[in-house]
Amino acid sequence: MNTPSFTLMGCDFTSAPSRRKPIVLALGHLDRGRVVLQALETFDDLGHWQARLQQQPESPWVGGFDLPFGLPRELIISLGWPSGWLPFLRHYAAMSRSEIRLAFKAFCDGRPAGAKFAHRATDGPAGSSPSMKWVNPPVAFMLHAGVPRLVAAGVSLPGLHLGDPNRVALEAYPGLLARSVLGHAPYKSDDKARQTPERLIARRTLIEALESGRVPLLQGAGLRLKLSHAQRDQLADDASGDRLDAVVCLLQASWALHQHNNGHPCWGLPPFDPLEGWIVSA
Repeated sequence: MNTPSFTLMGCDFTSAPSRRKPIVLALGHLDRGRVVLQALETFDDLGHWQARLQQQPESPWVGGFDLPFGLPRELIISLGWPSGWLPFLRHYAAMSRSEIRLAFKAFCDGRPAGAKFAHRATDGPAGSSPSMKWVNPPVAFMLHAGVPRLVAAGVSLPGLHLGDPNRVALEAYPGLLARSVLGHAPYKSDDKARQTPERLIARRTLIEALESGRVPLLQGAGLRLKLSHAQRDQLADDASGDRLDAVVCLLQASWALHQHNNGHPCWGLPPFDPLEGWIVSA
């Protein structure tokens, strides 16, 4: 079969980008089983990031974005919010972060210890944090900052929202792939005191596994990462892990493209709750 020429994207997202901690966008393409990293772009402003995604591409792209695309159905129903994904998103986007924090705290306060947070169905197989968490990490605010901008940019979110079929965004989670190589060994930190030699070694170990294709996700699709020497050093030397995480999201997008090219109707995503969303490859 003829394989469409897709650009690949991977995005490490933050809800409060700055020059010190920008949004990172990894760009690449597939070449005979190699996922070639072409460039890393950074954005210290949400508006500039949205404008980048709004650009009409020369070739279609599919991207993995490290932020939740939905909240648990249990939470949304309990709060009396709209139960359709787009009406929910519009309601959520109209709230302030303080209003979100108060609503979620009230929900948690009414639940027993050990079960404070509601979870999406994808959280179990992905091992991801509850998308309603507002601290450590504040993924609820990442959804609030990022997903309305994806929709405003006209991007398609398969199973959730139909936009431009040539610009496809999938929810990604780099921790899912990283744990398949490193277990629970840490490999990054924004805290300089925790940017240890051991974490540098872990990043190098992960990068070597990605380049050799010795990762369960990549092995099943016959894929491996292709880097230049300078790119390899850049990923290893970024102690925050943001650039490496963007590249891991790129690889999750490459797996989805492989599924798409082999006839999967929804980029490798299983049937899922259209209010909650699903993490690609989970």
